[in-house]
Amino acid sequence: MQISVAELRIPDLEFGDNKAYYTDPRVGLASAGPFSLRFGRAHKSQVRVGIVGPRAMMNDARSWYRRCEGEVLTGKPGILMYIDFPGFERAFQSVLVLTPSWEVDISNWLNSAMEQAGQSRFEGVLDAYTKGISKLSREQSVDVIACCLPAEVVASCWSITRKLTRIERSELRRARGEEESGQLSFDTLWVPDDTPEELLQRDFRRALKAWAMETNTPIQIVTSGLLYDDRANQDAGTRAWNSNVALFYKAGGIPWRVRPIAVETCFVGISFHYLRTTKVDLMYSSIAQAFSSEGDGFALKGESVPRESEWQRSPHLTADQARKLGSKVLAEYRERTGRDPARIVLHKTTPFSPDERAGFLSAYAQIPLVEFVNIAPSEFRLVQRSAYPPKRGTLCRINDDATYVFTTGYIPEWKTYPGMHVPVPLKIITDRETDILRTASDVLALARMNWNTAFDTTGAPITLRFARQVGGIMAEVGRRDPSPSYRFYM
Repeated sequence: MQISVAELRIPDLEFGDNKAYYTDPRVGLASAGPFSLRFGRAHKSQVRVGIVGPRAMMNDARSWYRRCEGEVLTGKPGILMYIDFPGFERAFQSVLVLTPSWEVDISNWLNSAMEQAGQSRFEGVLDAYTKGISKLSREQSVDVIACCLPAEVVASCWSITRKLTRIERSELRRARGEEESGQLSFDTLWVPDDTPEELLQRDFRRALKAWAMETNTPIQIVTSGLLYDDRANQDAGTRAWNSNVALFYKAGGIPWRVRPIAVETCFVGISFHYLRTTKVDLMYSSIAQAFSSEGDGFALKGESVPRESEWQRSPHLTADQARKLGSKVLAEYRERTGRDPARIVLHKTTPFSPDERAGFLSAYAQIPLVEFVNIAPSEFRLVQRSAYPPKRGTLCRINDDATYVFTTGYIPEWKTYPGMHVPVPLKIITDRETDILRTASDVLALARMNWNTAFDTTGAPITLRFARQVGGIMAEVGRRDPSPSYRFYM
């Protein structure tokens, strides 16, 4: 057995100042402002925030956002991984705007809904928030709507057991039986996009985001975990960083992008999720999550795929379905950038079938470089003689056949590893002609494009990280056309 270990360079991040690069998003934002400053007048100089919820919690949310206008301390001086939040305007070169006229009190609707039970309560609470969102977006021009969910709503409505069709119940029983009997093939170790249990639950967060799409206004879920300085919550500075990076992105800004090191590229993650609208058979819906090397992202729904009769067989697109989905991605990319990419890289957690390859290659016949990459968590671990695990960016190859990259691990700048368990590398399988070092560097870079947080410790590439969340929201959308903008899914 031949084992080689190397360290990849941690990708630099670009911000408003085009002369400096940073590895920590928080340092870059505080020093150089967001990347979208380079857009000139298109940069969001204001972020207009509306608030929906019960009156008491709306007051607390307004106080929190006012607090974020100034410096918010972590309370952990001397610990390198914690950085004080400098204030919204300094971090994003944009003014946070709030006013009482951009608030909708849904207390009466909510109280009435909470008197119900089970499915009726879930639907009633969802209706209360959607009416508030619709009223605010119809009467006021806001960039983002903060939806305040009190603890009792989270406790009683966060998820609810769905009523399954006869076919869904049969599929769920069979899937559970095969899991318990150990009949699953090796392919299922590549984490599936949906598990059988997904059929059972309906998620309030996903349902609310799906309905908010109709108003064309992104929402931010606000719970007690964000608003209050409680021992059970993160420190205030970290909460301010994470929530405001997401807020700025949802409002239309680009906090940062990875410094381009190759030709203009479109990265596409392909996944499959249960489609819950058929009464005839259990179906999958194909999803594409795409991101340009310029920074922004979008999500598209493909065609439905029949559920295979054998549980161990993963879903695949036909050649025609792959061609159509690939063409939709390319058309959306052109719409957003005005040109074709020079390179398209497709990510999937299961192997590409010959039909899928043929279909995507047909759609991308005019693209100079098209690459197919399989990415999944692995059972491989690497231990070094040290108090800490391998560094983030460590690349390990075994027999020039298996490649593993650590997108999490020891961070020298912080002098620590911010995780609780041994870091899990991602296994990468590519076409033989693909440059594996460039592919691994791409994966490492895409793991840094999560604008839902400023805490730079996320492990999965953005093309696959939110696959289940995006699929769940699209399942709630049903047969309506979902918005492609990624701001509605984060």
